[in-house]
Amino acid sequence: MAGRLDDILGADGAFSRFVAEPVRVPIPSLELLAIAPDADLYDRITKTVNEPARVDGAVVEWLERTLDEHRRVEDAVGARPLLGLIRAQLVTVTEFTRSAPGPLTDRLVSLASQYAQFVAWMCIATHDHAAALAWYDRAHDWAQQAGDANMAATALSMKAHLAWSAGDPRRCIQMAKAARWPGSRVTPGVQGMAAQMGARGHALAGEAKSARSLLDEAQELVRRAAERPEDEPPWMYFYGEDWFRLQRGMAEAHLGNWSAAADLLTRGLTALPESYRRDRAWYGACLANAHAMAGDAECAESVALHFAGDIAALNDYARAELLKAARSLDRRAARQGRTIKEALAVRVQES
Repeated sequence: MAGRLDDILGADGAFSRFVAEPVRVPIPSLELLAIAPDADLYDRITKTVNEPARVDGAVVEWLERTLDEHRRVEDAVGARPLLGLIRAQLVTVTEFTRSAPGPLTDRLVSLASQYAQFVAWMCIATHDHAAALAWYDRAHDWAQQAGDANMAATALSMKAHLAWSAGDPRRCIQMAKAARWPGSRVTPGVQGMAAQMGARGHALAGEAKSARSLLDEAQELVRRAAERPEDEPPWMYFYGEDWFRLQRGMAEAHLGNWSAAADLLTRGLTALPESYRRDRAWYGACLANAHAMAGDAECAESVALHFAGDIAALNDYARAELLKAARSLDRRAARQGRTIKEALAVRVQES
């Protein structure tokens, strides 16, 4: 078995050091305790790592819970501290899929697809788009093998997100359409994710009518998902009205409606929990840029300085977005552009 047990478990000292040192962000002890196995389960996991054929429901349940907790940790610390750990866990899960007794096989293959989707997400965050595409392909294949329509559709939605990240609106739209093919076989939240990704593609292409129509459709799906959150898959934990308001703000920014974008992003950020540090950094940078493009240099500066620390530490894409805001202010000969760049440079050195 590749990797030491500590690399796979990551639930005690190895995990806390691995997370805390590279980004200097302490992880709340409650999160570590939530995934740390008790003595009996630790012994069971140890024996299973050495003999994969011993895998049972208790070990699989712990791995599912661990992945769920790691998703939330990544919200706070970003991708870099977690990527190696999650890859090690994925190696273990795939080994278990080859050794598991029949009834557990589909459950483990579905879990492997979730791990692959998470790895792909983190590869995008670290600018390894080729690896992200390969992992999304793997996630989609495993999800189909396991009969997990929700993850199969999610993998396609995230390939749409990858196309959006690369500035390719047509591929974004196409992949979002593909994600909607399963139709009612997936939950409203997963359908809504696909619809809003298509909207982002249309907005990026400057197609306002199509973008807003899909956003309206996605919002209705969000409402339906909120009525029965227990039916949604665990990776959709973040999906709700506040998050969706931020998506509308991004779409309006793509369409050049800067004041509307700033209003939506402000309202969305106000409601977004502090624990979502990585996302708050991104949307904070988007808000600063919206203010800058709307000609409000003082608001742009205030927002930029508020989020500069997390932007520098956690989100390279947010850093680029904030520098775009600074350049916009520079073109207007506004002193705030220089202030933003200087503050960001200091935060980068500190991180």
